[in-house]
Order: sequence, then C-alpha cells, then structure tokens
Amino acid sequence: MTSQIDINASWLDYVVLVFYFLLILSIGTLFSRFTRSTKDFFFGGQRFSWWLIAMSSVATVVGSYSFVKYSQIGYQHGFSSTMTYLNDWFIIPFFVLGWLPILYFNRIHSIPEYFARRFDEKAKLTSVIIILLFLTGYVGINFYTLGVALQPLLGINLYVIIVIVAIIGAIYMHAGGQTSVILTDLFQGFVLLAAGFLVFAMGLGYLGGWERFLEGLPLAHKFPFASFNTPAEFNFAGIFWQDAAASSVAFYFMNQGTIMRFLSCRSERDARKAVFAIILVLMPLAVLAIANTGWLGRSMTTLGLIPEVEPRNIFVIVASKVTLPGIFGLVLAALTAAMMSTIDTLINAVSAIFVNDVYRPYIKKNQKDSHYLRIARITAIVTTVTGILLVPFFASFKSIYEAHGTFVASITPPLITIIILAIFSKRITSAAAFWTLVLGSLLMLLIPLFPYIVQPVAHGIDPSRDYKYIRALFGIIACTTLAFGISKFTRKKNDKELDGLVIDSIASARRKFKGSEPAPVSEGIKPPIKVRCEVKDVEGVSLSKADMKKINAHKGDILFIEDSRRWLGGLLSVQLKAGTPHNQEGIIYLTASHVEEGQLNIKRPLRVEKII
Repeated sequence: MTSQIDINASWLDYVVLVFYFLLILSIGTLFSRFTRSTKDFFFGGQRFSWWLIAMSSVATVVGSYSFVKYSQIGYQHGFSSTMTYLNDWFIIPFFVLGWLPILYFNRIHSIPEYFARRFDEKAKLTSVIIILLFLTGYVGINFYTLGVALQPLLGINLYVIIVIVAIIGAIYMHAGGQTSVILTDLFQGFVLLAAGFLVFAMGLGYLGGWERFLEGLPLAHKFPFASFNTPAEFNFAGIFWQDAAASSVAFYFMNQGTIMRFLSCRSERDARKAVFAIILVLMPLAVLAIANTGWLGRSMTTLGLIPEVEPRNIFVIVASKVTLPGIFGLVLAALTAAMMSTIDTLINAVSAIFVNDVYRPYIKKNQKDSHYLRIARITAIVTTVTGILLVPFFASFKSIYEAHGTFVASITPPLITIIILAIFSKRITSAAAFWTLVLGSLLMLLIPLFPYIVQPVAHGIDPSRDYKYIRALFGIIACTTLAFGISKFTRKKNDKELDGLVIDSIASARRKFKGSEPAPVSEGIKPPIKVRCEVKDVEGVSLSKADMKKINAHKGDILFIEDSRRWLGGLLSVQLKAGTPHNQEGIIYLTASHVEEGQLNIKRPLRVEKII
C-alpha cells in the first residue's frame, strides 16, 4: 500500500527554477551567433576540446527519465540499480578502435550516410526509418518522465508542463543548433552532478550519517548486482542484454545525437579522450548522482521517516524532504536540465538525419546552405511536437523503467547488429543488411504477440512480463543469424569498394582524411605553441619553419588554430592545412576569410597544434 506525500515548494524554489529557465535560454541564444551554416548547426564546426564534449555529454546521457527511472529502481532494488550505468566499459575498444575512426576519417556525418557507402541506398533508407523512430521515441519518453516528476510539485496538467518546457528548449535549439546544445549542456552537466551529490549529502545529514543510512537499507538492497534471473522486472540477465548490449550499444553506435557530439571534437584523438572520460569517470559519478535518492528513500521508509510511496515519485519526494528552500529549486532545475540537455541533442540529431539523408539528396538538391539551415530549424520544431504527441503511448506502461526498456529492446537490435557486423566483417553484404533490418524489425514487432519464441534464450526468466528486456538478446541472435545466412548466398563488395569503411582499412581512411600519407606514429604529438597572427593572402596557413618543427608539422598536415584562452574549449577556432612555411618565428599567416571563419581575435595570441 503506497501513500501520497504532499510536496510543498517555497517561493524561493520557484524563483530558482524560473531563473534557471531564463539562464539556459540566455546561454543557448547567446551562442547562436556562432551558428552560420549547417556544419555549425549539426556539428558545431568540429572545433571543441575533449573535456567540453565529455562534460556536455554527461547531461545528454542523463535524461530526465534517468533521474526518475534510476531513483525508482534504487528505491525498489538498492545499489544494484547502478548496474545499468556501469556496464558501458566493454564498449570502449569497439567504439574507439572501430566505429569512431571510421566515421571521423571518412568525414561521415550519419549512420545512413555510412550505410549508403558500406551497403546501398535501400539499406540507407531503411536505417533512416529505424533511427528516426528511435530518436523521436526518445524525445517522447523524456517529455513524459519530466512531466511525471514535476506534476506532483506544480499541481498542473501533465501536458501543460511538457509544452512549456518544450517551448523553452525549442527556442535555443532552433537558434543555435549543436553549438548552443553543447554549451548549454556543459553548464547543465555541472548542475545535475552538483545537485545530485548535494541531495545525497543533505540526505545523509537528514538521516543522521552514513551508518544510519546503511541501517535503514534492507540486506538485499546492499548487493551490487541484481539476482541472475529474478524478479522478472529487474534481473542481472535482463539488465545486461537490454541495458548493456542493446541500450548502451545503441547509445554509442546508433544514436545520431551521440555521434554528432563526438564528431564535434577538434580531432579524432580528442574524441577518444572524451569517450574514455565519459565511460570510465563521468558515468560512475553520474549514476551515484541520479540513483542515490532512491537509496535514501528506501532507508527513510524503513526507519519510519516517510511512508511507503509510489516509486516513480521518490526522487521529488526525497529531494523535497531533505533539502532547504532554494536548494530544492536547484534540484528541480537539475531534473529539468537533464531532460532539456537530452531532448535538445535528440532533436538536433533528427534534424541532421532528415536534412542530410532525406531532404538534401531526395527532395531539394543543390540549394543554398541557408535553405537547408532553415529546413533544419523547421524539422526541430516538428520533432518537438511529435515527441509531445507520443507521451500518451509511454504513459500506457506500468512504469517508466518498463516503458524505456521495452522501447529500446524492441527498436534497436536489428540496426546495432548490422552496424557492429558492418564494421568488423567484410562478409556482410548489401542484401543481407537490407533484409536483416526489414525482417529483424518485423520479428521484434511479433514478439509481443508470440512472447514464447524468446523462451529458449530467456535464462529461465519468468515469462509473466512477456520477456520485455531479454527480447534484446533474442533480437541480436536472430539478426546475426539472418545477416550471415543471407550473406552466404549474396554477393559481397570487393576490398576496393570497402576501403576505409571496415576496421582493417582504417589506415586508408586516415590517408584520405589528410589527403596524403600521415606522419609516422614514432614522431608523436608535440604540445601546442602560441603565436601571433598576421593577415596575409596565403595558401592554407603558414607557420615559420622553426614553429613547424616545434609541433612536428609538415606541409599538408592539418593544424588546429584557436584562441589562446583554453577555457573556451575551441569555441573560437578553425582547422586548416599547413601551407609553405616562412622564416619569421612566432608568427602565423592567415587569410582574412580564415580569421572570419574561426571568429579569431588576432589581437590576442593564437594557439596552434597539429591534428594529423
């Protein structure tokens, strides 16, 4: 039996929440001035440092559904709720050694573009449909969970809350695209981590310390892992195959928003650093920040400080109980930050897919870039509205965790299977890719009607929940079988056609990216140098011979030139090929157009480093 607790916010909490909305709106629109093209709108000009991308990605990974979902699971199951965010580590080698360099060095901007080059147009268009369903569905589930979290506090209609937040997010997203998204997400990443740990610290103080907190947790809540195959709604096998093998792989390999974020890095090397920072450092911190209210809530319930409550409301209930006026408003702002930072990334990704992979090649070719930028902004608005319309569908599930898990396990297996196989196996054919996507997707839709086909791989999980999570494993096995089976009887592309598109030809992709043979690895990467700028009509960028030697650069290498204030993270910068060197040490020659492109302040020293 659950009870409903009245949540009373002070006027100061509402002031903080309104101030936060205005601040985010200001930050987003402020940085819209750096968006002048579709490259800026979708990829931020490919100029950002690894630390900025890593920190802003935390806000993207941690959606509003994360706070509500993992607090709920933490309340019901304890420390094992961290499993869902701590199993991404096994993805690192596949991503940084395979997928990331293939995309970066081939200058591929989307999964459909990769499929067109690796397979054919049919596979590309099929992937477009699946990805747009995936991204738009994620927009809807984030809207729903934010409304669920804020409704008990605000006491107004769920859809009114969703529409208000959607309008605010759409304004800065419409104006600034990826640059606004990254800069607002950077701020929001700090806010949500700070708020999460602040609630935990104040919760421990409210309970009387760490020992008292542990005393209130049942023994089963202290285990780091869930039971292998029980209960049906939360178990080790189901969590791994749905959250790790399906959800996490989908997030890094098929989520266009994530791909665009890493492709916004100044170099492939910076993108790799961002991946390591996110998975090994920031994600463990994030899961502690978002799940701890569930643990606090269970301890408070056991100790009689609050009655048994509706699990999906535990985040807001605990935060309102343990925080002071104003601090509670900051926590609500963090919840809103999580939603907005995830939504803006997803909406930007939908715009990129539609404009680059549908509108530009099939509807209106050879238009001015300003035309495509306008269509991207219109698409962002349409996606926002569609996400709102999907809210009733996700509201029909018994819990947010179940809604999210079922959605991911039902949509992702065919596409993530083909992506992984395409990267690591030359044997997968174009016909196999197309038919695996089609037949695999149809098979995933049939599982709810015939759930017992999953039973052979269900690890003994109780079928009472229709195998909502373990169906991801079934889908991966079925799609892998389809892909190799069809490939056996259809023609594969030759090595020349696959050059640079599979893992054993990344060196070739690197050569194409630079336009010449990359420098030997033995030369290493030297620290950047600071120089003064002079505007001259030169080819590419011209450094002195001495300065070129300092950074191991040669004519034809790609250099990154940025404002010397490193805290800007590459916001004011440009990538150029090194031209013929000169003899004036400490001086860099740039054309007026290059200065304008990078929005560089040539009265200040510039920082130069070799990318490749």
